[in-house]
Amino acid sequence: MEREKNRCRAWYEGDPILEEYHDNEWCKVNHDDNFQFEMLCLEGASVGLSWKTILHKRANYRAAFHDFQIDACSEMTDEELENLMLDSGIIRNRSKIFSVRKNAQAVKKIQAQYGSFDAYLWHFTGNNVIDGHWKTVEQIPTVSDVSRKMALDMKKKGIAFVGPVITYSFLQSIGMVNDHLEDCKYRDR
Repeated sequence: MEREKNRCRAWYEGDPILEEYHDNEWCKVNHDDNFQFEMLCLEGASVGLSWKTILHKRANYRAAFHDFQIDACSEMTDEELENLMLDSGIIRNRSKIFSVRKNAQAVKKIQAQYGSFDAYLWHFTGNNVIDGHWKTVEQIPTVSDVSRKMALDMKKKGIAFVGPVITYSFLQSIGMVNDHLEDCKYRDR
């Protein structure tokens, strides 16, 4: 049984969307600013909800937020954002919806200062992946010193929905942290 063979993947409960995410995105290094921005926004949308809920709405989020193109999101109007409150394909939380524009505007300032969002993010680890080398799912943390520092700095820079736990999940989502278990066949892909 796959669950027994790959304990790292067991928490996805046989869900094809989550399995695809685990196998091909989770903890995989990605240096694309727009992808990083997408994951930042999706992680923020997941506050108080399950990651499964958000991933199942991912296509709707992409459609609603211009495929998470930073420039397009930064220019969204109040009217556009208010209209998204009627979109049942996304989480209809006003603060979360409006945070996408706010975060895009903050990321643009970061890009201007650091050259890219990617350069800003990776400076927190000295351009190194943090590899947990965990043997069991129970060992995987939900927060780290890096996620605490990054969350604080992001908040200072005007980014919303970035507490240390969400930021740790964000670090996993863009591959700055590799928390695949030691025996996971997707660990080094």
